[in-house]
Amino acid sequence: MGIYSKPVVFAVIATLVILVGTVVTVFVPMFMPSTQPVSAYVKPYTSIEQEGRDLYMREGCNNCHTQTVRPLRTEVLRYGEYSKAEEFAWDRPFLWGSKRTGPDLNRIGGKYPDSWHYRHMHSPQSMFGKSNMPPYGWLAENKLDTSESFRKTQILGYGYSEAEVQQQIADYKARVTAPDYDSKATRDEVTPAALRGELTEMDAIIAYMQKLGRDVKAMESQQ
Repeated sequence: MGIYSKPVVFAVIATLVILVGTVVTVFVPMFMPSTQPVSAYVKPYTSIEQEGRDLYMREGCNNCHTQTVRPLRTEVLRYGEYSKAEEFAWDRPFLWGSKRTGPDLNRIGGKYPDSWHYRHMHSPQSMFGKSNMPPYGWLAENKLDTSESFRKTQILGYGYSEAEVQQQIADYKARVTAPDYDSKATRDEVTPAALRGELTEMDAIIAYMQKLGRDVKAMESQQ
């Protein structure tokens, strides 16, 4: 008489074996360094970039744009080098996606100047007549709320001090409001006069998009 003649005992043992196997093959690797590659070139988002990422998710941009280039010849030719695991080390949550109503954005950072993004966000159809992307010009009419920026970076484990976060905000504000900002003319066109000296939600979401893929490009240039 073995366990085969005892269905309850057999079911319990089988369940335990399956649970142990699941833990060993699925959960243990999740905490192993080899499955969580890290690169010194991939930096955490700055507080402004993180605010932009939150806005990007709030507006559902990831519903139409993926952020992962698959290792297929056609995708690499169109979007650039295929995605690497280490470039998503600071993404919580990741925004890989599967629906490409619009182009993949995983390599958009640095591809166009800020002025291109201000114009495109304000009116996609002014640049691509057949685009079905809705306009987001009103983002430039909203002052960016940075009251929780430090708390966000704390929770996400970016390692910035409160002073560093405040400096990041001040530096980016100084950059986009400077008289010699290279995209000043376009920014002024889409931003109400009363907000041209402030950070807007459009400034932040552009900062986030300009971050995408730039660290990986730097990493690849050193290899």
